[in-house]
Amino acid sequence: MSGIKINTAKPKHFITTADYTAEQLFDLVDRSIQFKVESKYNYPKARTERPLDGKTVGLLFSKRSTRTRVATETAVGYLGGNAMFLGGQDIQLGVNESLLDTTRVVSSMVDGIMARVGGHHEIETLAKESAVPVVNALSDKYHPTQILADLMTLHEFYHNKKNNVPAGVYSAHTQHPRETLKGLKVAWVGDANNILQEILVAFPKCGISVSAACPPGYTCDQDVIDIAQADAKKTGATVFFTTSPEEAIKDCDVIVTDTWVSMGQEEEKKKRLAEFAGYQVTNDLAARGGAKSDWIFMHCLPRKPEEVDDEVFYSERSVVFPEAENRKWTILAVFDALLVRGGI
Repeated sequence: MSGIKINTAKPKHFITTADYTAEQLFDLVDRSIQFKVESKYNYPKARTERPLDGKTVGLLFSKRSTRTRVATETAVGYLGGNAMFLGGQDIQLGVNESLLDTTRVVSSMVDGIMARVGGHHEIETLAKESAVPVVNALSDKYHPTQILADLMTLHEFYHNKKNNVPAGVYSAHTQHPRETLKGLKVAWVGDANNILQEILVAFPKCGISVSAACPPGYTCDQDVIDIAQADAKKTGATVFFTTSPEEAIKDCDVIVTDTWVSMGQEEEKKKRLAEFAGYQVTNDLAARGGAKSDWIFMHCLPRKPEEVDDEVFYSERSVVFPEAENRKWTILAVFDALLVRGGI
């Protein structure tokens, strides 16, 4: 009687960009761009291979989502797989069943997990206990697929700018991201949240300087700061923290913000509006701070006018909608790497 040898190797995960080198991140971005060209611009000559045919990716989302859900479901579908959405109301995640038990059960029936959670310890538990690859769709500490999309968007923009690519032409796939991103300066104006923390563990290692303005009392985790400063020292990038948006913006190429208006009680909203006074991104703020004349604006969405006014958000400086679309291509590249290629 002959048996079947079972693969007991630990699966590879994508929990934060801090776990990967700059070259690995550049290559992921490059692969994302190749997928975009293959699917969007070479259609109907898109791939006939369906490497995830018969496979299922579980989307364990304890928080609501627009871009991440649509991006993941369409990305998995493009690879031939099935995306099964498991929202907080659909399963007993952390209610009548522990996260550990849920992880072991769900991972025994799917081939990959995309998880949008609350505390970062939850995604760490998922990764530790899962029998299949886990991708962090968002935790309170990190948001890696968003920052991959940001890197991709920056590459596309600066590729076009540096090569004088005419409107209506896509050629970002002809140049590697390692050639376009180094030397940029990104200014953050807003909360010390998971987006800023992911920027800090990704951008400096890629040679991108980061200057962050957060109100007094809003600070990043010390381990994140340590990683950013160590990476910056190796690449020659700089990492700078201030409470002055004008100071952060000085000589920057890119201004980035995120949601900082409270979604909770009215009193909490009033408190945060007072604490973030002066943090709305406007052309006037950029001028006062001395941003470069050709600065561009990014936001991971959804956006509120208190964070950035309409004049900037809907201007030609804003790349927020290409940035949102690129969530699909980067998530596609991550699942291709983990489920098809066997690792990043």
